[in-house]
Amino acid sequence: MEETIAGRNPVCEALKSGRSINKILLARGLKPATVAEVTRLARDKQVPVQQVEKNFLDRLLPDTAHQGIVARVSPHEYADLEDILDNIKDTDPLLILLDEVTDPHNLGAVIRSACAAGAHGLVIPRRRAAALTPAAVKASAGAVEFLPVARVNNLVQTINLLKERGIWVVGADASASQVIWETPLDGPLAIVIGGEDKGLGRLVKEKCDMLVKFPMPGKVNSLNASVAAALVLFEAVRQRSGK
Repeated sequence: MEETIAGRNPVCEALKSGRSINKILLARGLKPATVAEVTRLARDKQVPVQQVEKNFLDRLLPDTAHQGIVARVSPHEYADLEDILDNIKDTDPLLILLDEVTDPHNLGAVIRSACAAGAHGLVIPRRRAAALTPAAVKASAGAVEFLPVARVNNLVQTINLLKERGIWVVGADASASQVIWETPLDGPLAIVIGGEDKGLGRLVKEKCDMLVKFPMPGKVNSLNASVAAALVLFEAVRQRSGK
């Protein structure tokens, strides 16, 4: 069964990453420079390109801003967590775990932030969570092609596995007593971010080595999951760069 990747950046990043792509569809009337860029990348990867009418893509993806560029691909494959851990060389692991984040746009935004921060992988549960749907892939703006995403049956068991591997597990939670800026994040680290509605689950929260919060002197007391993930990730990057 085929899936689609839509938009200039996501399609170009998929081509650059070497992902298996069956065909590129380009709407007639695109800027010549855009057509030339996509065609060159497709030619380098030996991917066929077909020009179609824009309304064909509108019907194919009625709720997506496709920008006149669509790739037909096989469903995105998930990575194996053990393989992610085994492939981390000469540096401390930096992972992010999502606890029932259900919005695919949040998932895609977290993937993009994690990729930009140099994280080694992202872990999501199989149930009650957003998957790597076309919407999530589009929201990642191509970053999903460079960040391994593992899907696990049980997040609590996964946290236990990471702790056995010597990885410090830190959860972001509004009830925490520790402020993030005062927390050491420069070693082997897994960051856990809770879902949009209820935050971290009770068992997940209990398994974390530490919970951290963000100082929020404003009128709201919670953050979007993808924003929270980005803040923790780049605080870890800041601390690691000062090692």
